[in-house]
Amino acid sequence: VGKVDFEPAKLQQNVEALLADLKRLKPSSSKGVYVKRVTLSTTMGPGLQIDLASLEA
Repeated sequence: VGKVDFEPAKLQQNVEALLADLKRLKPSSSKGVYVKRVTLSTTMGPGLQIDLASLEA
């Protein structure tokens, strides 16, 4: 969704756009919570769990 030198607002915008596309492409037969957890990380770095409630998507 971005590079380490991206501004936080740009990373947030990219994550929200990704989640919006995932929701849009969700199969109608899929029940329950479609995205349970989002974790961002660099290629070899530790993951950082994202609070889904804090995103607008």
